[in-house]
Amino acid sequence: MLEEGVEVLFKAFEGESFSHQGKYYTIRPEVPYRGYTLKEITLVPAPQRQPVECWQPIQSGSERAFDFMAKYGIGGGSAEAGAVERHMLGFQAAYARRGIKLELGERLALVYQFHIASSREQAIREAPPHYEENMKMFGELRLVRALTDEQIAAMRDPKLVGTVKLPTIEDAVKAGGFLAGRPEDIVEQLKAVEKRYPGLDRVICATPLGTPLGVQLADLDRFAKEVIPAFRDTRTAAAAE
Repeated sequence: MLEEGVEVLFKAFEGESFSHQGKYYTIRPEVPYRGYTLKEITLVPAPQRQPVECWQPIQSGSERAFDFMAKYGIGGGSAEAGAVERHMLGFQAAYARRGIKLELGERLALVYQFHIASSREQAIREAPPHYEENMKMFGELRLVRALTDEQIAAMRDPKLVGTVKLPTIEDAVKAGGFLAGRPEDIVEQLKAVEKRYPGLDRVICATPLGTPLGVQLADLDRFAKEVIPAFRDTRTAAAAE
């Protein structure tokens, strides 16, 4: 049903009148309409830009999902930027099966959590409460691949607290999914990502869910002023002005 629904969406996005007859959807139902039988419908207002960008998480890592994404030109995003290279390769291979050659990282977006402090050690000391709150939220949704079912159950049940070892922020920093330290440390880490994945042109950096507002604003302000400029080429800088 989902796959057929996506097919309908892309037909609508094309900006032309269309019809659809499938297993789950019939558009437009052939019933009398103002004295005649309507055969096609049109999406109004039409998308301003073509083609319409569509994005889908790649955490599942299934070949079927990647082939489905390649069929429609769907881009992929991952909230576990430090642990998804095998999925990036699978995504690239799916496009190759359709005769489309992508650079590693092309049509993908990687998501990182971050915290800025006077040193990497200080950032790692300050961030655990926010990192752990974020893990409790998204672990339950199976969006933290490092968590086992046993660990998820332990986070849910106060009686099981302390009975299992959970991933730590040190683990996340080591894996590359959490950026911690001074702005120049974060620039260095992202430059390494840029070099490793030559096709990647989208990176999303955010503070963990549960970070106090004041800390979020301070982190985002420093990131905007001291990290982003290191990645602005001439064209980007001109557009920003």
